[in-house]
Amino acid sequence: MTAFLKEVAEDLVQRLGKDLHHAAVVFNNKRPVPYLQNHLADTIGKPFWSPSFFTIQEFFALSTHLQVADGFTQFFTLLKEYNKLLAEEGGKALNPDVFYPIARIILSDFSQIDNDLVNADQLFQELEDIAVIEKEFQHLTPEQQQFLEQFWSSFSSGKQQNHQEQFIRMWRRMPKLYRGFHQALREKGYTTMAYIYRQLAEGKADRPSFIDDFKEGKLVFAGFNALSNAEAVIFKRWNKDEKALFYFDTDNYYLQDDTQEAGLFLRKNIQKLGLPNALGASKDLIRSHQKEINVYKTQGQTAQAKILQQELLQDYPLLDAADNAGKIALILADESLLLPVLQTIPTQYQHADRISNIDLNVTMGYPLLATSIFGLADLWLSVQAQLIDGKKDTVYYREVEAFLSHPLTGVSAVQRDLVQQEILKEQLIEVPLLSLHHDELSSLFFTKVHKGLAAINNLQKVFKLILERQLEDKTLKQTEADLFGATLKELNRLHDTLEDYAAQLPLSFVLSLVQKAVQGISVPLSGEPLQGVQVMGLLESRSLDFEHVYVLGVNEGILPQINVSPSFIPDSIRRAYGLPVIENQDAISAYMFYRLLQRSKKVSLVYNGQGDDNNTGEPSRFLRQLEFESGYTFKYFDQSQSVAIESKSNVDIKKEGETLRRLNLYLDGQEGPSAKLSATRLTTYLNCPVQFFYKYIAKVEEPEELAENLEANSIGSTLHLVLERFYQKLQAESPYITKERIVENRKNLTELCKRAFAFVMFKEEEKILEHNGMQQVMLAIVAEYANVILDHDENQAPFTLVELENDEDYVIPFPIKVKGEERQLTLFGIIDRVDQRNGVTRIVDYKTGRDEIGFSSIEELFDTESNKQNKALVQTLFYTYVYEQAKGITGVEPNLYIIRKMREEGTLFYLRENRKKVLLQAEQLDDMKGNFTNLLRQKLEELFNPDVPFVHTTVADNCMYCPYLTLCGK
Repeated sequence: MTAFLKEVAEDLVQRLGKDLHHAAVVFNNKRPVPYLQNHLADTIGKPFWSPSFFTIQEFFALSTHLQVADGFTQFFTLLKEYNKLLAEEGGKALNPDVFYPIARIILSDFSQIDNDLVNADQLFQELEDIAVIEKEFQHLTPEQQQFLEQFWSSFSSGKQQNHQEQFIRMWRRMPKLYRGFHQALREKGYTTMAYIYRQLAEGKADRPSFIDDFKEGKLVFAGFNALSNAEAVIFKRWNKDEKALFYFDTDNYYLQDDTQEAGLFLRKNIQKLGLPNALGASKDLIRSHQKEINVYKTQGQTAQAKILQQELLQDYPLLDAADNAGKIALILADESLLLPVLQTIPTQYQHADRISNIDLNVTMGYPLLATSIFGLADLWLSVQAQLIDGKKDTVYYREVEAFLSHPLTGVSAVQRDLVQQEILKEQLIEVPLLSLHHDELSSLFFTKVHKGLAAINNLQKVFKLILERQLEDKTLKQTEADLFGATLKELNRLHDTLEDYAAQLPLSFVLSLVQKAVQGISVPLSGEPLQGVQVMGLLESRSLDFEHVYVLGVNEGILPQINVSPSFIPDSIRRAYGLPVIENQDAISAYMFYRLLQRSKKVSLVYNGQGDDNNTGEPSRFLRQLEFESGYTFKYFDQSQSVAIESKSNVDIKKEGETLRRLNLYLDGQEGPSAKLSATRLTTYLNCPVQFFYKYIAKVEEPEELAENLEANSIGSTLHLVLERFYQKLQAESPYITKERIVENRKNLTELCKRAFAFVMFKEEEKILEHNGMQQVMLAIVAEYANVILDHDENQAPFTLVELENDEDYVIPFPIKVKGEERQLTLFGIIDRVDQRNGVTRIVDYKTGRDEIGFSSIEELFDTESNKQNKALVQTLFYTYVYEQAKGITGVEPNLYIIRKMREEGTLFYLRENRKKVLLQAEQLDDMKGNFTNLLRQKLEELFNPDVPFVHTTVADNCMYCPYLTLCGK
């Protein structure tokens, strides 16, 4: 079947012959140009002078000497004119950041007014009249106000009148704003694209003779569908003057059926406007051949791209033809699928015992948003946003870490480690800027800017320096080079636009403009438009035909789009004045969809069947409509990704070789702290033997991290130090502690908390800190915890302090049997506090977590497979045993100060029997100690038995916060 552009080429050659080079060929976009050039070459068969090619915007722009103003120029011009009108009314000028979202809507409305030749004065007068009626005629019945209420329904009743008054005033100034805006642009040598359309349609163009350059040929308009009123007037005029040819790509399927929305605009162009189709009568293309449509339903948005892995393999042989233009096209109705598609399509394929490369051409634009270049720009903006108040000369450490690890900054691993170690050492949540000036790039990046133009210049210098480095290192890729070039060009344009306004703009607003400028950048990927697989958006597919077509994103809400641009002009007024409405958008989408079917041999439609906040999970109604009326054969495929959890295989660790050697260091009086068994090491083994192996045998250290806030362990460490310092002072004066002495010393508690925090975080008690909000909260928590303990101690006073945590470390021998052989361990304990009250020696252990002082049996404490372990009880009994053995005494009472529960439950352990609390008597406590010792010996003999491997715990909760979770594979 002959492609549309092939038909155009043949007709042009026949009509214009040797005058072909005098013609101007105009398309909606640039994508069809190489295809038409190729068809012309095939048709003529020899060298020839080519016609001139334009997009519609480029061609109409020839009608004026003025330049088309970019978006920022239009915004600032509109802002100046709007504030001028407010000043005339005695109002206060709007700030740029407040006006920006309003300006976008106003500019869009002005553009539509010009494109469709609407009388701006009349339109806005009517809007004002409607608002006045709604405001003044509140007595109208609900039925009479139905139309007006539809418009105002977005406003709450309490604020409705105020909003109405604001809109009345705004619409009253709109005609002046419209005229003033265009006049101000003209005075600066600028205009808008829509105003060019209007001036040309109304015969007011300042270069009306521009078409005379093509008077010996023709003005050729190919592939147009929906025309604005301005385009319709211009085309009718040139048609009447016999200066133009119009090539419409039509099909009787939708052209001759008034119910088909796909033919809405073509019927208007040909029948109502009288624009003749140079190709003659419409043909039956869609119905001329029976087609098989493959429909794929996927589970997930990006999963749509995965279809291509298998389906395209069948089509790749088409690319082996010498002339493979127009063979395969991937049409992305949802353009966000570009990156998943590019990541899915292979670069090579196997065919006929050889490997062939796959050429890919993407001109829809590779977004800067998806690249590390935008990531660096966004990081720079984040840094400047932190410095914008002018009071800070520091930056949040996470931004520093992001800079150090960013692929474009080129920071060496050595330099990165040095900076990170310094941040960890000093616990720098906020890093001073001067400490980051290690080279030219970091000095530029971490320099505080104070003015808008300086900010843009700074970011440009950052990108230029990176670009120069990559050029020197020969690591620059073509796509990155294009993106760098486009970014620098956009920043230059923004800089030039802001020169007249920057002094009046807050820096925060300039930074927001920089972000808006760079996030919209995209560049085409290099490729051959006449070779290989063509990847394009739906709009780019206009006028092009392909044998095999894949359309991705065939979902309701995407095809057609349901989003409409925001506007101050209500729907009813838009319809009355012929401005675009939602049905227009539906008709355009329908036409682009149906024309893909006209000449294709194979069509595959892919949609996301998984519903979420952004997707209904329903296929496009165009697909359903096609199923109902086309007579095509449809094949349905439900692509569901196999979902399965990774099977985990717990591999026990045998006690042999180096593992056994390191384990045996604990036995028989080996020297050094690593050869002593502490309460923490014991409870680690009870929690999970494999965790014990990683931490104390393999000595896999947890990575040091910056403590941004006080974590649970830091709170505990700080509290212990606070209480130690609190009682050290009292002990130095007298170990006899009374309630009065505690009360008197509590006035120093706040300072003690601050000093303890500084030591825990920075190892410097004297360090002066400015605590951030969260740290202040955590300090308050520590103080409150300390108060809970001191309240209890006041009630327990008087008592005598025997020892505090750092007074003495206790080390005792502990005999065990390993495979029947007598061996000896060294048990080691550091006790928070030892005191005497009423003749009883007490071991006191402070706990800030969710520990318990109640237990069901001493045996369950040593059951590694039980979820009723009680680490706090094990540790306190461990300390009690070690202390009694070291001092040669008995009757020591273990007390556990669990901050969260001690007010209600006390500090002495108790048994749970039938859900009742049973306090331990002295004899029961001695029995519990004896049982503890026996069970401790059994568990330690198990630990050092070489025949018993280190096994994984089966208690899921024990793995929740384990730092070795990724290593053991659970």
